[in-house]
Amino acid sequence: MADTQNTNVQEQDIHQLLKVKREKLANLQQAGKDPFQITKYDVTHHSTDIKNNFEELEGKTVRIAGRVMSKRVMGKASFCNVQDLPGNIQVYVARDSIGEESYADFKKYDVGDIVGIEGEVFKTKTGEISVHASQVILLSKSLQILPEKFHGLTNTDIRYRQRYTDLIMNQDVKDTFVKRSKIISAIRRYLDGQGFLEVETPMLVSNAGGAAARPFETHYNALDEDVKLRISLELYLKRLIVGGMERVFEIGRVFRNEGLDTRHNPEFTLMELYQAYTDYYGMMDLTENMFRYVAQEVCGTTVIPYAEETIDLGKPFERLTMVDAVKKYAGVDFDQIPDTAAAKKLADEKGVHYEERHAKGDILNLFFEEFVEEHLIQPVFIMDHPVEISPLTKRKPDKPDYVERFELFIYGREMCNAYSELNDPIDQRERFKAQEAALAAGDEEANTTDEDFMNALEIGMPPTGGIGYGIDRLVMLLTNSPAIRDVLLFPTMKSLDKKDQ
Repeated sequence: MADTQNTNVQEQDIHQLLKVKREKLANLQQAGKDPFQITKYDVTHHSTDIKNNFEELEGKTVRIAGRVMSKRVMGKASFCNVQDLPGNIQVYVARDSIGEESYADFKKYDVGDIVGIEGEVFKTKTGEISVHASQVILLSKSLQILPEKFHGLTNTDIRYRQRYTDLIMNQDVKDTFVKRSKIISAIRRYLDGQGFLEVETPMLVSNAGGAAARPFETHYNALDEDVKLRISLELYLKRLIVGGMERVFEIGRVFRNEGLDTRHNPEFTLMELYQAYTDYYGMMDLTENMFRYVAQEVCGTTVIPYAEETIDLGKPFERLTMVDAVKKYAGVDFDQIPDTAAAKKLADEKGVHYEERHAKGDILNLFFEEFVEEHLIQPVFIMDHPVEISPLTKRKPDKPDYVERFELFIYGREMCNAYSELNDPIDQRERFKAQEAALAAGDEEANTTDEDFMNALEIGMPPTGGIGYGIDRLVMLLTNSPAIRDVLLFPTMKSLDKKDQ
């Protein structure tokens, strides 16, 4: 009963506070001071500019703008803290400096209001760099209540749903997304320096291929056709390689109709690039160099703290075949396993679950996932995957049951996936047939034949190296973020009206 009464009192208090905020706005509007009629404010400096260049700016006039995060009124003079993009700064507001009417207005401003401040840079007696206001303008009236500052906004569900509030209350969250932007910019700079062209390809496709994933489906009204949201960028980018665009990349959203966890979101950012006249070894070199470049540019170091580990991107990345990795961590040598029947027998003995349709190569991959992935903390290229799980990849000439493919693992997570791309149209058609058989056998993530892509391959694609990077996982690594939702501004969330169902 007491908890219910407290909740009711709290709700009444909030209702009253919201009512007062609207009354303040109405009074301002009646007095001809409607903040929502202001269309611009010329900002000359941010908070960190002033703090980092105090010696140069001391005594000079600056114009800043931001949100009032705290306010302390003391008779004829007051202090407030104003937060902008990079940080916050203290503002000293005195009646004698801004005028009696403006000061009376200022005293009625609320935490959460957005203001413009003009004034001189100075340092208080306690040594805090501040702005002595000569003018304070209300630019936007906040009609809601920010979370209580001392405890902050800690409820993760609310943080993800109301990212705008999360960005206001948690500076480290804002820093993460600033860094995300810098990571993507650094990737673009690196690839531009390597002669790559950035391109854009369709998101709505008739055939969602290029990855093992279940697509989302929708309907194109104008064409009266069912289409899918892309699960990969691969097949269109390869068409461009056929067309003579020798180095291409795309950074874009892809959509996979799968579950949500700390490493997966159905809508995520993927980068794929393709380079003619190279192979998966060329992709390894590019990846290693690019990861180092981006880390150095964005973090200022190639030694990255992540969770309880320290990841060293400066050392040469280890290179290990999948067979050797399973041999190292599971004590099983698949080169000595003669066929699928023997592989299934071994899986039964080791407690590795498989499906009836799985062949020897599939089971090798299951062993890798079960026994190896968690051990791959420092960067390691896992090479030479079985052909059964690699429908778009060139076979190894000396070991045709395996393909020229690698995945980069860091902290037990796949960071990218690369191939010496399959450019034999006859072999590719046979691989598509095998995928369609898997689809018919119940594999909802299997590919189907893309006839236009097959036509492009028959026209002729040069030897090509290709790779796909999960941008969100790279951001997780470089921002020391434990979950993918922490690096997505607006992650996929269950609707509130279905949350408790």
